[in-house]
Amino acid sequence: MINSDVIFGLMIPFWGTALGAAAVFFMKQRFSENLSRMLTGFAAGVMIAASVWSLIIPAIEQSEHMGRFSFLCAFIGFWLGILFLYLLDRIIPIVKQYAVSEEDGTRARKRMDTRVLMVMAVTLHNIPEGMAVGVIYAGLLAGTQNVTLGGALALALGIAIQNLPEGAIISMPLHSQGKSKPRAFLCGVLSGAVEPIFGTLTLLCAAMIVPMMPYLLSFAAGAMVYVVVEELIPEMTQGEHSHIGVMFFAVGFTLMMSLDVALG
Repeated sequence: MINSDVIFGLMIPFWGTALGAAAVFFMKQRFSENLSRMLTGFAAGVMIAASVWSLIIPAIEQSEHMGRFSFLCAFIGFWLGILFLYLLDRIIPIVKQYAVSEEDGTRARKRMDTRVLMVMAVTLHNIPEGMAVGVIYAGLLAGTQNVTLGGALALALGIAIQNLPEGAIISMPLHSQGKSKPRAFLCGVLSGAVEPIFGTLTLLCAAMIVPMMPYLLSFAAGAMVYVVVEELIPEMTQGEHSHIGVMFFAVGFTLMMSLDVALG
C-alpha cells in the first residue's frame, strides 16, 4: 500500500529540479556572450558527469552477474540513446513555422534544436533517477532486508541535490535565448515531473521494470552525450575566449562528479 511517506519520498527529487529551475528568477534579463558560454560549458560538464556516474557506472554495476560481459547492457543502451537523439535531430521539422530568410532560419533552427534536445536529454536522464527511487521504495514496502525508510529517504535527497544544477541548466539557458522567466522555469520544472511519475510506475510494476534498468540508465546517458557533443560543446567554444566555456565545463563536471560520489 502506497502511504504518505512513500509519496513524499517520490516527490523529493522533483522538488530538487524545481528549486534549481527557480534560479532563473535571479538572473539578469539578458546574458553576455561570456556568461552564455559559461552556462553552456557548465551544463555540458554536469551532463557528462551525470552520464558517467549516475547512469553508465550504475548500469554496469547492475549487470555484474554477466561477468566479463557486464558492459553489454550499457553498451547497447548507450548506442540506442545516441541513435534515438540522432534520428530525432534529423526527422522532426522544428522550424517550418518560421517564415524567415534562409540565413536567419539557419540560426533559428540552431537555437531551437539546442533547446529542445537539451530539455529532452535532461528529461530522459531524470526518468531512470525517478525509477531508482521507485525501486528502493518498492523494496521498503516489500520488507526487503537492509532497505530502511531512512535509506530510501537518503537516496531521494541525494538525487534531489544532484537535480539542483540540472534544473538550472534547463531554465537559465532557455531564458538567455529569449524565453520569459516563468516559461523557462516551467520547462525546467516539467523536465523533473517525469521523476515522480516513473517512480510511481516502477513502484507498481517493479518486477517487470527492474530487469530493464541497465538499458534505461545507459539509454539516457547516450542521449545526454549526444546533446553535449553535437550542440553544447560547439556553442561553448565558438568565438574568442572560448577557454571560459572549457573552464566552466570543468567546474560543472567536477561538481556533479562530487555530488554523485558523495551522495551515491
